[in-house]
Amino acid sequence: MAQTGTVSKTKAKTGTRKAKTSGSSSEPKKKLVIVESPSKAKTIGKYLGSTYKVVASVGHVRDLPNSKLGIDTENGFEPQYISIRGKGPLIKELKTEAKKASKVYLATDPDREGEAISWHLAYLLGIDPSSKCRIAFNEITKDTIKEAVKHPREIDLDLVDAQQARRVLDRLVGYQISPLLWRKIRRGLSAGRVQSAALKIICDREREIQDFDPQEFWTIDAEFRKGRKFTARFEKRDGKDYRPLNEAEKDNVLAELEGKGADCGNGAGVYSVAGVTEKELHPRSYAPFTTSSMQQEASTRLNFGTSKTMKVAQQLYEGVEIKGRGMLGLITYLRTDSVRISDTAKAAAAKFIEQTYGKEYVGKNYFSNKKKEIQDAHEAIRPTNVDIVPDEVRGELTPDQYKLYKLVWTRFVASQMSPATVKSVTADIVNGRYTFIAKGSKVLFDGYQKVYKYKKDDEEDRMIPELEKGEALVPLSLDCEQNFTKPPSRYTEASLVKELEEKNIGRPSTYAPIISTLSDRKYVKKEKKSLVPTDLGFTVNDIMNEYFTDIVDVKFTAAMEDRLDDVESKGADWKNLISEFYGPFSEELSKADKAIEKVEIQDRPTDEVCELCGRPMVIKTGRFGEFMACSGYPECKNTRPIVKPTGVKCPECGKEIVERRSRKGKIFYGCSGYPDCKVSFWYRPVDKKCPKCGSLLIERKGRGTTLACSSDSCDYKE
Repeated sequence: MAQTGTVSKTKAKTGTRKAKTSGSSSEPKKKLVIVESPSKAKTIGKYLGSTYKVVASVGHVRDLPNSKLGIDTENGFEPQYISIRGKGPLIKELKTEAKKASKVYLATDPDREGEAISWHLAYLLGIDPSSKCRIAFNEITKDTIKEAVKHPREIDLDLVDAQQARRVLDRLVGYQISPLLWRKIRRGLSAGRVQSAALKIICDREREIQDFDPQEFWTIDAEFRKGRKFTARFEKRDGKDYRPLNEAEKDNVLAELEGKGADCGNGAGVYSVAGVTEKELHPRSYAPFTTSSMQQEASTRLNFGTSKTMKVAQQLYEGVEIKGRGMLGLITYLRTDSVRISDTAKAAAAKFIEQTYGKEYVGKNYFSNKKKEIQDAHEAIRPTNVDIVPDEVRGELTPDQYKLYKLVWTRFVASQMSPATVKSVTADIVNGRYTFIAKGSKVLFDGYQKVYKYKKDDEEDRMIPELEKGEALVPLSLDCEQNFTKPPSRYTEASLVKELEEKNIGRPSTYAPIISTLSDRKYVKKEKKSLVPTDLGFTVNDIMNEYFTDIVDVKFTAAMEDRLDDVESKGADWKNLISEFYGPFSEELSKADKAIEKVEIQDRPTDEVCELCGRPMVIKTGRFGEFMACSGYPECKNTRPIVKPTGVKCPECGKEIVERRSRKGKIFYGCSGYPDCKVSFWYRPVDKKCPKCGSLLIERKGRGTTLACSSDSCDYKE
C-alpha cells in the first residue's frame, strides 16, 4: 500500500509506532546504526566496536512509484511512497535487526537526501522521528563517529520537507512532459526542471557560435633589448585604446612609427620610456573546495568528468584502508555549498604548515559563503587529517583516488597559507602618438604557491629589465599578426557547472547527474571536452522553449531554487509552493499537447552509398546513439554502424581496427574488414605487440589502466 509524505512539525503522522522489543536473552543487546552504503558500514563498524552493529540501507528504501505519477494532485500534492522494488528482503532484515537492538541510530548522509532516507527508515522501523534517533557526521574518522553517537538528535523535518519539495516538483515536471515528448518526437526522451534549463544554456551558446561574425584586428609587438630581450605590445593611440582593424590601418601605424606617416606628430620614429609603474601585489589562495569548485578543478586539472569526480570522492569519504591506520575516511563530506572550515581543522592546518614550511607561511584567511543559510552545517571539502600527506599514502590508493586526494589536500592546505608577494612592473614606451606597454612580474614570496599554483600563477615570473623615464630604446623588430575575434567557447563540463552555479540553477549534488542525463538522452555529445547539442537536443529545446517557457527560463528556475531553499532555512510550506507552480504548469501542458505536431528528426546526409541498393546513406539517431541507414527505408532496411578509427592495424588482414557498438549498445573494437575478417576485442587495442606471444596488447581498466595481452592463453601484463 502506498504511503503518504505528510510531515508534522511537532510529531510526524508517519512513523509513530514504537519499536517492539524481542524476547529475553542472556546475550546483551547491541545498538544498531544504519548508514547508506556497505563500505561506510564496514568502516564505521570497526570504529564503534562490538557493542554496536552497523548495517546499510543501500540508499533509499522508499520512493515514488515508477509506474505512475505517484502524487495526488487533487489532494494537496500528497506523495504516495512505496517500498522500492527489490528492497523487500533488506527491509525485512532491517526490521529484524531493529527489534533486536537496544537503540537504533539513523546515520545517513548529512544533507537533505540523507535526512529523507532517515525519515523513511523511521517510518518503516516504527521509530518516532521526534526521538533522539538521528546522528550525523561530516567525516568518517574514529573520533568523529564516536562523538556523533554521544549526541543524537531528532530528524530535521524542515530538511525532509526540502527534499520532498524537490522530489515532488521534479516528478511533476518529468513525469508529465516526458510522455509528451515520447508522443511528439520518440520514446525514451525526458525533460526536467533543471535538466531542461541546462540544455537551453548549451543550445543558446551553440547558436551564439553559429551566428558569430568574426572581426579582423591586428596586433603589433615591439622587441627591445636592455641586457636581455623583452617585448612591448602596441596598445594606445593618442592616449586611448586602439588596435588596427585591417591591413591598411596596420600599415599606416607602421609608417607613422617609422616617422613617415602624414600624422606622425612630435617624436615620431623614436621610442622612449614615458613612465614606469611598480606595484606590490598580494594574491591569496582560493577557498577550499565546495562540490562545484572541486568538480570544475578536477575537470580542468585531472580531466575527470563530473560523475567520475563524485564517484572517486565518495570512495575517499567512505573509507580507504591505510597501512598502519586501518580503514579511514580521507576527506570530509563531498556534497556541500560551504567554504567554512572548523576551528579544529584550521588549527591543525596552521600547525602542519608551520612545521613543514615555516611560520611565515601560516595564513589568516577568511572565506565567506555565497549563500550563508544553506548547508552551512557542512564544512568545505577538506582532508580529515592534514598530516596524511598524499605522497605518503600513494601506494594505498588507486591512481584516481591519489590524484583527487592530492587535489583536495593541496587546495585545503593552500587555503590556510599566507598570500604570495608579487612585484608587478608596467612600462609605457611611446613613439609619437603611439604607446606600447611592457609588463613584467616577479614572485618575491611564494606563500600558498609553495603547494598550489593556479594557471595565472604559472605565468607571473617574467620580469622586464630596469627602465628609467626618458630612456631611449631601439626596437630589434616589429612583429605584426593578423587576428580575428573568436566566438564564445562551447561549454565543457567544468564551465557548465560554473555557469549553473553562478545562475543558481540546481545544487551541487545535481550537477553530475544532469550532465549524464543530457548525454544519455543524446541531447548533447562530447567533442574533445566540449558539450555540443545534437539535432535531437535542439529539437527538444525548441519545444520546451516555445511551450514551457518557465521551465527553461534561467531566472524562473533560479527563483524557484531560492523558494525551495526557503523550505529548509525558513520552514516555508512546500505544498503551497508546489500548488502555485502547478496551476500555470498544467495549463501549459494541456495547450502544448494540443498544439505540438508530430516532429520528424531530419536525417543527416552522407557521401556514402548503400551497398545493397545504391541509394545515399544517412545518419540517424537511435537508442544507442547515431548510426548509418539507407535513405530508401522502408524499402531497404540496410544499416551500418558509424565507426571510429583507432589507428591500430588488424593483426590478421592489416586493415584498421575501429570502434563499434554491439546491438545492445556496448562498445567493442573490430576489424574494418568485417565480415571478411572477424577479428574483434572487447577492450581497446594499442599499436604494440606482446613480447611473449606476439598478439596485440589491449588496455584494461582497474586500479588505473594497464596493458595486457589480448590472447586468452597468454598472461603478459605491463
